[in-house]
Amino acid sequence: MKKIITFLILFLAFANSAIAQTKVSGIVVDNSNQPIPYANVVFKGSNTGVVSNEDGRFYIESPDTYTQLVVSFVGFPDKIVNLPKQVNYDFKVVLTEGNALKEVKIYAGKTSKKNNPALDILRKIWERRRKNGLKMFKQYQYEKYEKVEFDMNTIDSAFMKNKIFKGMEFVFKNIDTSKVTGKTYLPIFINESLSDVYGDNEMKKKKEILKANKNSGLGSGEGVNNFIKDLYNDFDIYDNYLYFFDKSFTSPLSRTGIDVYNYVLADTAVIDNKLCYNIVFYPRRKNELTFKGDFWVNDSTFAIKKINMAITKSANINWVKDIYLEQEFEVLNDSVFLPTRDYMMSDFALRKKEESKGVYGKRTTLYKNFKFDEKKPEKFYKEEVNYIDNTVFNKSDEYWEENRFESLNKDEKKIYKMIDTLKTVKKFKHIYNLVSILGSGYIQFGHFDYGPIFSTIGNNDVEGIRLRTGGRTYFGPNDLWRLEGYTAYGFKDNKFKYGASGKWMIDKTNRIIISGGNRRDVEQIGASLTSTNDVLGRSYASSALFTTGSNGKLTNINLSTLAAEIEPIKNMIFQLGFSYRTLESASDTFSLDYYTDNTFTTTRSDVKQSEINFQIRYTPNKKTIGYGVERRDIDAPYSRIFVNYSQGIKGFINSDFDYHKIQLYYKQPIIIGAIGRSNFTMELGKTYGQIPLGLMSVVPGNQTPFIIENTFSNLNFYEFVADSYATFKWEHNFNGKIFARIPGLRKLNLREIIGVKGIYGTVSDENRAINASGLIYKAPERPYWEYNAGIGNIFKVFRLDFAWRGDYRDLPGASNFTIKGEFGFYF
Repeated sequence: MKKIITFLILFLAFANSAIAQTKVSGIVVDNSNQPIPYANVVFKGSNTGVVSNEDGRFYIESPDTYTQLVVSFVGFPDKIVNLPKQVNYDFKVVLTEGNALKEVKIYAGKTSKKNNPALDILRKIWERRRKNGLKMFKQYQYEKYEKVEFDMNTIDSAFMKNKIFKGMEFVFKNIDTSKVTGKTYLPIFINESLSDVYGDNEMKKKKEILKANKNSGLGSGEGVNNFIKDLYNDFDIYDNYLYFFDKSFTSPLSRTGIDVYNYVLADTAVIDNKLCYNIVFYPRRKNELTFKGDFWVNDSTFAIKKINMAITKSANINWVKDIYLEQEFEVLNDSVFLPTRDYMMSDFALRKKEESKGVYGKRTTLYKNFKFDEKKPEKFYKEEVNYIDNTVFNKSDEYWEENRFESLNKDEKKIYKMIDTLKTVKKFKHIYNLVSILGSGYIQFGHFDYGPIFSTIGNNDVEGIRLRTGGRTYFGPNDLWRLEGYTAYGFKDNKFKYGASGKWMIDKTNRIIISGGNRRDVEQIGASLTSTNDVLGRSYASSALFTTGSNGKLTNINLSTLAAEIEPIKNMIFQLGFSYRTLESASDTFSLDYYTDNTFTTTRSDVKQSEINFQIRYTPNKKTIGYGVERRDIDAPYSRIFVNYSQGIKGFINSDFDYHKIQLYYKQPIIIGAIGRSNFTMELGKTYGQIPLGLMSVVPGNQTPFIIENTFSNLNFYEFVADSYATFKWEHNFNGKIFARIPGLRKLNLREIIGVKGIYGTVSDENRAINASGLIYKAPERPYWEYNAGIGNIFKVFRLDFAWRGDYRDLPGASNFTIKGEFGFYF
């Protein structure tokens, strides 16, 4: 009996503790039942509050018990609402305009930019922004704990009964409710990391040293950790623009905020013995990359104490339904406010409808043990070329229990156990493998990867339908060596082609890599101006399934390469290489012939060429994943500088020509705040010495219906050739800034792109003299240029470009206008 009573007492205690929380979801409306967006909703007697969304809907939750809500909005008296239960759904709050506010200026819709006390406070924040927080000190350091969790959301009974989950029903025992959205969710992944962060405001340097990392078992530790860092950038709320998911959002504290936000001084309160103002902000226009929310700011230092914000439902961003951010600061002394906690939640979904299912991504970051003005030498901040410390991914459970800044809750602890169990379920393994195949393009068989599967079929005028099969060795993402090969067959020329390559990293510290390979194939020479030594690299133009016009100017190539490279400085690679190639026309309608004597009577149709080259590749700020012979680049904007010097060696292995070639490639992305991103690209090149058509710089045309980077959309293959050239390209994506102001287009979330590109080039008299190909050399001595305007984000995945030829419009067969498309998945 005692055991039963004890059990009942414990059960009731647990039940009471379980329901000792308050949840309310509902809508705020006015007398005429119209939704009131951006209303403040707060539990009475607390600082726990939210702001209603554009449709007036809200969800608020607290682990404590509250019986009343306080709802307020400018132009209405505050309303105190009693809560009939601790959990209330579809709760309706009606605000009624009252006589008490007749003497107060009422802001309806857009707030005034004059005589607005909220804007006076905002200007004080701007004045003090460099005197608050970490920017007050010459140097700083702190410890950081970061926890990222992914959850499936909007789980209902129909979803749980789906056949795909047969045999995995146990996972639904972990369903919970989000404190931000009020939706049900199922935790599926967790990643934790501990770091030491150092910064120097004088040198403008920052370094983060990872001490420990742990995840629930899907993917390698470093790969997952870097993926998360790419997905969730650190942010400073005082910056003018905040960058999330490759987009530039205007910060509510931005100096340009007055033009894109409405601000309302809503309240004052004492927080941690400091008087603070509460300011509510919300967007002036829909479809722009902005937030809604509120912040508390100190009345004397004008430092932010706490800020909550969420993107608006109409923001022009794909696959993300919601982004919610919280940031809290602690008072170190009378003038110093330091970050203590960040929270970010993203709702990834295919659609933005309220009922659509998706995945929550939640990041919690905690900070502690701040130290200041302890100077480190400049070399301390030098980034290591190939950072390897696998011990950080193998810390014990005891280590984590001792060093976590806060304990995991019961749901978070269950994730580790649930994933371990799932990995034993055969169906889950099949699903996981399918996703891996679609992501990588390879099918794994033991230590061999078959693929890439997306290159299996192609087509061109010489080969007809082309089938390709190949693969690579794969023991793991950080292999020190890798072999790769393929074979292909053309059903029109009835010939087999092949390629094979290998690379081996013989020094991890400076990434010294030796590589070599051979390829015999059909190639579209002139698909790009800048040369590389990728022996298996083959342009899309060589075997596109669909082309416009004739695609017969193809070349049989037999290429062998040998190279060694070193990376002494992070993202700066030096490579010395040797190549030998033979070139011959692959088509009866195309010739590479050239004269071999001074009388111009003897011709040859093939080219044999030995060449040594020296390359420098510099990509500042590029981030990579892994430390093996092949690394994966994180798709973030970074500059690219490429320099190549090549020397042809006549007579070596029957080589035909002596020449010197120098090439430069430079690409610079520029994010221009709220108006989008520009990309500037420049290429320069010159060849000294006599060379035939097969070794000339062919201005890259594009005879496919698809957009191909660094080609000219309105040029045909071999329309222009040069031995000296200079190109310039500029493209700007407004990210929907213009269309957002056009009512009929606003809801489509389209994005506008404009661009212009041009080239100047010449051909020397000596190179013209030996040309016997029948192709009349035409160089763009009068600069050729074209311009384009495009519409992106069509159905979220398609871009359509319209390109016009700006010059040489009267050439026979000239394409003066083209339409090209591109598929892609972008935020």
